Amino acid sequence: MNIIIVGGGKTGSYLASLLSGRGDTVRVIESRKTVVQRLEAKLPEGTVVRGMGSSPDVLEAAGVLHSDVVIAVTGDDEVNLVVSMLAKMEYGVGRVVARVNNPANAWMFDASMGVDVAIDQADLITRSVEEGLDIEDVYTIMRLGKSGHAIVQGEVRPRSSVVGKAVRDLQLPEDLVLVAVERDGDIVIPNGGTELCAGDRVVAFSDDSGRDFLSHALQ
Repeated sequence: MNIIIVGGGKTGSYLASLLSGRGDTVRVIESRKTVVQRLEAKLPEGTVVRGMGSSPDVLEAAGVLHSDVVIAVTGDDEVNLVVSMLAKMEYGVGRVVARVNNPANAWMFDASMGVDVAIDQADLITRSVEEGLDIEDVYTIMRLGKSGHAIVQGEVRPRSSVVGKAVRDLQLPEDLVLVAVERDGDIVIPNGGTELCAGDRVVAFSDDSGRDFLSHALQ
């Protein structure tokens, strides 16, 4: 994919290295001279474009007309929103991701402002803390949409009532689907006859009620 990252700080630099390493074509837009120099020493030649990411001329110089994804991760919410609107509404970029620095501004980062995916750091930290404090030990890997559905993971405890039971006998709620079971480093795609063992890591698709069911079942 062709990806433009606006903002060459720690987040942008890390993303550029990660995405370049997996074979994507990446351009990083950064205005600060010292940061540009650091990025140029670290990233492949031609990756860094010096200038303001909120400038159409700079975006075009970075190849926005041929981009699949634009990621705005500067430390300024206003800049990230301007970049998002330009990328989506002016250049029709397929996927726009924007960083939210101030939680009070999160409401603005939506489709009406050109943002497909908003990364709210405060919200992510809060969710991580909540998950870390969850004594039932079922973690949300990814939330999908606004309906409460998510990909979750939990471990089958030795005293769990599901140990030794086949999936067909678990009486799973309608909105809880077992996707995979990790066992001794191997991945098992479960079917009705799959028996769960202590120590299995179970990955499931569920809504909030299904997550609660899984939390109690695995204990």
